[in-house]
Amino acid sequence: MQISLNKTSEVPLQQQLAEQIVFLITTGELCTGQQLPSVRSLARRLRIHHNTVSKAYQDLVRRGWLTRQHGSRLYIGAPTQSPAGATDAGLDELINQCIRRAHELGYSLQALRKKVLKRLFTVPPDHILVVEEEAGLCQLLQAEISAHVGRRVETCSPEQFAKTPELAVGAQVVAPDYVLPLLKRLVPGNRPCISLTFSGADEHGAFIRNLAEPSTIGVASVSEALLKTARSLLALVVGQRHTFRGFLVSLNSEVDLRGMDVVFCDSLAMPVVRCRRKIHYRLIAPRCLEDLVGTFETRDTPAPRKLTARR
Repeated sequence: MQISLNKTSEVPLQQQLAEQIVFLITTGELCTGQQLPSVRSLARRLRIHHNTVSKAYQDLVRRGWLTRQHGSRLYIGAPTQSPAGATDAGLDELINQCIRRAHELGYSLQALRKKVLKRLFTVPPDHILVVEEEAGLCQLLQAEISAHVGRRVETCSPEQFAKTPELAVGAQVVAPDYVLPLLKRLVPGNRPCISLTFSGADEHGAFIRNLAEPSTIGVASVSEALLKTARSLLALVVGQRHTFRGFLVSLNSEVDLRGMDVVFCDSLAMPVVRCRRKIHYRLIAPRCLEDLVGTFETRDTPAPRKLTARR
């Protein structure tokens, strides 16, 4: 786990650590189910107080990025959950009611079985459903997938999906890897959820390191989560030599940032930001988008696929 902290930055060490772990999860460097180092071992490695690591871990547990298992051990990803109130017994009763109703209407069990199987297994997806908690990230994922794949893209939160699993009807469900454990029991078995991998930021960090003069560095995004991660992730390269500012933008009006030397913009901020120099940050890894296109082209292939970015 590659973590680099800037002890002279105005960004608190706890926040730098937490957001870098989030970034490693979203870019696929840390995988669901992977165990994290203990508080004290990570503190020794980073040469910081163990309370700083402990508070960062606690924050990530509270936000759902980490789960605590077997006492004090911490793992990547939230524990698998079922919709509130859902049990095998409840599902059995629902099936029994359906069978009784079919008999009352004169349908045979064979006819019922045929109809159910057809509905569940033969209807191909006609659109993509993005499942993500933060509204800004939902917007970004929706825009980038729609532009690249050319399919209708809808969005919802994990909570909405759990309450209304029929949202998956006719949809290919996609979600960042950290959301997948919450969806495993909700998506159709013949069309498993596809994992989305986010792009890294090595090129953007290298760009800042190569700046000849002290500069004002901006990040413009429709996502508060992305801005928070960027602030902590770039703290090491920004240091005290450069000045960093984050801008939460709205798509309803133009944003004048010509006072900044360079602004990194997400896909939705690019058209509305005016500045001297702007650099596009694409949230989804390019290889991930290519694989998503391929999934639709070969959706009749029975073997499930998990998308990963090849870097």
